[in-house]
Amino acid sequence: MSKYEVKCKLKKGDEVIVTKGRAKGVVGKIDAVIRKDLTVLLAGANVSKKHVKPDLKNPDGGIVDKAMPIAISNVALVDPKTKKPTRVGYKLEAGQKVRFAKKSGVVLS
Repeated sequence: MSKYEVKCKLKKGDEVIVTKGRAKGVVGKIDAVIRKDLTVLLAGANVSKKHVKPDLKNPDGGIVDKAMPIAISNVALVDPKTKKPTRVGYKLEAGQKVRFAKKSGVVLS
């Protein structure tokens, strides 16, 4: 871990809700966590249009939709029990450190 990377409580595959910005209220799963920039990529949220030149992958080129990163501070984990935004905590269960939702206390995978 470099000196600019920070520990993050959110992980790939977590269901989160966007709390700020133009994508406010969008619920989706995290596709990637970029710890260096403290951002996450969500499928279907914060999508922008990119102009792409033709190449071997995309011989026609054109305009494609691309998911842009969202700051970690602008998303919140969705509680699996209440379906509302919650914070993440850590606790010890049987000698194992586990993540849990602070609102309901449900242990996260």
